[in-house]
Amino acid sequence: MDTYALSAELPSDERFGLVSQINRAAVSIPSNIAEGSARSTDKAYKQYLEIALGSSFELETQLLIIKSLSLVDEERIDTLIGQVVEEEKMLSSFLGKLTANSL
Repeated sequence: MDTYALSAELPSDERFGLVSQINRAAVSIPSNIAEGSARSTDKAYKQYLEIALGSSFELETQLLIIKSLSLVDEERIDTLIGQVVEEEKMLSSFLGKLTANSL
């Protein structure tokens, strides 16, 4: 994961702050998608997808904080933010399709 590589470059005084938070959020996204896919109803699946989407927004915010603090190369952060935003769009679209199918 790119976020793990990024977190390794952050200052050591951020180890229990931003590093821990971005790693947890980054792992939460695919973990919740996977866990939700094992659920037997679309309603339950949607709940896990919503949690994954929330983790995506959390990760995006943390990356924006890292960018505003100039802790790593701005271009690298912008690339990661772009990837997270794309993930958010895909999750939002999928959630919309599940909602439309359940109506």
